[in-house]
Amino acid sequence: MVRLRRSALYLPCSNSRAIAKSRELDCDVVLFDLEDAVAPEAKAEARARVREALMERRSLTQSSNVETRAGGRDQELVVRINALNSEWYKEDLLAVAEAKPDGLLLPKVESAEQIRQLARDFANIGGSDDVRFWCMMETPKGILQCDSIAGAHPRLECLVMGTSDLTQDLHALHTSLRLPMLTSLGLCLLAARAHGLSILDGVALDLADDSAFADSCSQGRELGFDGKTLIHPKQIAVCNSTFSPSAAEVERARGVVDAFAAARSGGRGVVVHQGRLVEELHVREAERILATHLSLSTS
Repeated sequence: MVRLRRSALYLPCSNSRAIAKSRELDCDVVLFDLEDAVAPEAKAEARARVREALMERRSLTQSSNVETRAGGRDQELVVRINALNSEWYKEDLLAVAEAKPDGLLLPKVESAEQIRQLARDFANIGGSDDVRFWCMMETPKGILQCDSIAGAHPRLECLVMGTSDLTQDLHALHTSLRLPMLTSLGLCLLAARAHGLSILDGVALDLADDSAFADSCSQGRELGFDGKTLIHPKQIAVCNSTFSPSAAEVERARGVVDAFAAARSGGRGVVVHQGRLVEELHVREAERILATHLSLSTS
């Protein structure tokens, strides 16, 4: 069983209607946004709304026979707070600590020390040890420090690519193939996998181009991302489908596992299955695919 993070939808916490509808959506993660999506004058009201929503959702999920979204699986609830050096950071922490979200997403992370500072600050206000830390990788300095950031703290669980801000800082262009992003995406993927973290691809901004969005999801899956961040519910279905194992992948994975088990029982360490050499590394990947499929089928 694995934690599904195929689709992570940003929701502006100033939008009470969107918050109320979020539990009906089939996204794996809801990213309650107190940062970019909320104007300065609306920050206080947004904090109150997200705190109320988190408390309500926690109460609902503790009740029996309550499904938290359309697919019946528990959504992961993560709050993107404002940056460490912002005037709203401490108030954000205080507002959400009692409500115990699944995670806190810290933007503009540029050093390992910032993650450790978040952990200290959250502990000092009585924040639960069960709350995990996520961080945005969205600046050139942050990308260059991705390895130390990924290993900064045992409660750090997920890296989230902020490709919009990064494109701007690089003076790059938004292109269909995202070539300007590949170096940054690759470095962060390496760091995440080296430290056993999840990693999510950045958002696609053009809501009118469904084909381009599907292509960006496919590219993210091919690169190795666990899922993608989204800005609109219409993107959820394609994203979930792309980052889920296909029926053919599941069938092939089962064949690899069975063929290798038969080879091992016969004293062999490798086997040819469907014309391809199968070694233990291929079995580990097949087992990951089957575990993901199991998480979907048993939800």
